[in-house]
Amino acid sequence: MPSDISSALPTAPLPLQPAELGAAPVARIAAGTPAFWATARAMFVGGFTTFAMLYGLQPLMPMFSDEFALSPAAASGVVSAATGAIALTLIPASLLADRFGRKLLMNAALFAAALLTLACGLAQSYAQLLVLRVLLGLALSGLPAVAMAYLSEEIDPHSLGRSMGLYIAGNGLGGLCGRLMVAAIADWTSWRSAMLVLGAIGLLAAFEFWRSLPASRHFQPARLSLSTFVAGVRRHFGDAGLPWMFAIGFLMMGCFVSLYNYLGYRLAAPPFGLRPSLLGAVFSLYVVGMIGSAVVGRLADRLGRRRVLWIMICLMAAGLALTLASGLIVVMLGIATVTFGFFGAHAVVSSWVGRRAQSARALASALYLFFFYLGSSALGSGSGLMWETGQWPAVAALLGVVVALSLAIALRLRRLTPLPANIGRP
Repeated sequence: MPSDISSALPTAPLPLQPAELGAAPVARIAAGTPAFWATARAMFVGGFTTFAMLYGLQPLMPMFSDEFALSPAAASGVVSAATGAIALTLIPASLLADRFGRKLLMNAALFAAALLTLACGLAQSYAQLLVLRVLLGLALSGLPAVAMAYLSEEIDPHSLGRSMGLYIAGNGLGGLCGRLMVAAIADWTSWRSAMLVLGAIGLLAAFEFWRSLPASRHFQPARLSLSTFVAGVRRHFGDAGLPWMFAIGFLMMGCFVSLYNYLGYRLAAPPFGLRPSLLGAVFSLYVVGMIGSAVVGRLADRLGRRRVLWIMICLMAAGLALTLASGLIVVMLGIATVTFGFFGAHAVVSSWVGRRAQSARALASALYLFFFYLGSSALGSGSGLMWETGQWPAVAALLGVVVALSLAIALRLRRLTPLPANIGRP
């Protein structure tokens, strides 16, 4: 995910308290120390649990369609409602964290999300489930909104990359394991049992997060400077490249989530006929994406982002075409290709945003992440209407248009004039 968004809104520090005046500087947490491993453990667990609770229901959409007589577009609400709520509350959550503290908000987010996941297992109607998922998204925004800021403030700069990497690894692994576990339990028992198990795991993870994470030692409460925030937004949207990067994040994430939302319906139907547990196993292809993110990130550092981005999007287009095949192996190859291309493109664009922004970089990352989650919610549900028109070929056609727009933007960005500070850099 993009880096630090917790200080997305420019702020001014509050006056120091008397006890703080003249205090000796407190050393930051260095790699290899007990405090570092406690922080890394807490952040890994927090990231893992966040994405497990957020995306764990995705492979169950066909099951919800059967039980509640829902169209695929309506069933996608179990994912889109939560991601949409996160998109809308990322920046407000960061404001609360800037005023009241990092650890308090992250702890509250995890405990509240775990309780709401338990409540999902008790839902008696789809409407109740959707309301609970919206509330879960509102609660969960408190962790991704401030996790990166906590690490940036508390970890020694020479150890920060290692700590960030563990947190991001927890995100990806949580999204994968959450889907696999929920799909398997739902197949053996029921989706309600799966939610209760996931919620119980969430409570244990929230307790471990609270127990392990050291208290903030470098946080200072801050007030929002609205005029500076508005100026930063105008500056970013007036840039020749950043608005296009926000747009490509919206399109790519919308395409990726739509692929996993609705291809499950095709794989559950003849001639494939996969059970829910096997549909969940399809998400093991996320490993391909996690590898792609690391490989393509290094490649972009060597060759330049503008030279790599359009190739990743072409890979997404090729993989999307393969999903139209009638053989399961070819379809799986197509899913893997789209996944590799998406994770690679996301790694390129998210890092490009930080390099392109000359000031208020955290705000630029927050805006990118806002559009990223908004694409997941809006296109993730909207593309389901195409299923009702012509099932997977119709969905694939719409996603083909989305990928074509992304490619057009990538080619435009390839001609983007580097800023003076970035000339000579990839």
